[in-house]
Amino acid sequence: MIVAATQFAPVAGDIDANVRTAAGLIRAAGADGARVVVFAELALSGYEPSLIRDTPALVLAEDDPRLEPVREACRAAGAAAVVNGPVRAADGRPGVTSLVIGPDGALLARYDKQHLYGVEREVFTPGTRDGRFALDGVGFALATCYDNRFPELAERAAGDGCRVYLASSVLSADNDSFEKVYPARARDFGLYVVLGNVLGRNEDGVGCGAAGAWGPDGERIADAGGEVAGYVLASIPV
Repeated sequence: MIVAATQFAPVAGDIDANVRTAAGLIRAAGADGARVVVFAELALSGYEPSLIRDTPALVLAEDDPRLEPVREACRAAGAAAVVNGPVRAADGRPGVTSLVIGPDGALLARYDKQHLYGVEREVFTPGTRDGRFALDGVGFALATCYDNRFPELAERAAGDGCRVYLASSVLSADNDSFEKVYPARARDFGLYVVLGNVLGRNEDGVGCGAAGAWGPDGERIADAGGEVAGYVLASIPV
């Protein structure tokens, strides 16, 4: 099983441009053998909570036609994609939502970030359920950025038989998660941890890239570096 961890600089507030970038990365990673492609937190809109609060048109629906290029790319690549954006929740507000689009282009799973941080609490509604999906007999768990500070999410994932923990995040270079969070989740619960991150300026600061993966021993097994948009592949034994 090959999983691709992506990084790019989203265009603030431009859903169509970010969807095009995501679709291109899905097609390219799929051509390199990836079965799952993971994107950063709010990659579809840019990490811009205040802009999302003030621009209702940025809020997506699960079946939003603007996501059709992603669905087409998944079908063409034969890969699932974890794309994260502001998606309308049951109470009418958006969640910080990961939509898992399957290799057939259909919605495979939805996960809404449970632990909101800072200004996010003013804009988004928190999720209440863990995110899970399976592909080729491998169980995957979903978590988003600040969620990863709470080890019980990874503990439940391991308890549910998940092998891979997918972390969609927005991290700057001074964030200690690269040393203290993701390796610990991998090592403590015997999981492969795969991180999608951003490049470029956003409301939180400047994304540092370094998308990649950690093995169950907590060691880095893939690192996309801090400068170039694209993806890195991680091989997960099955």
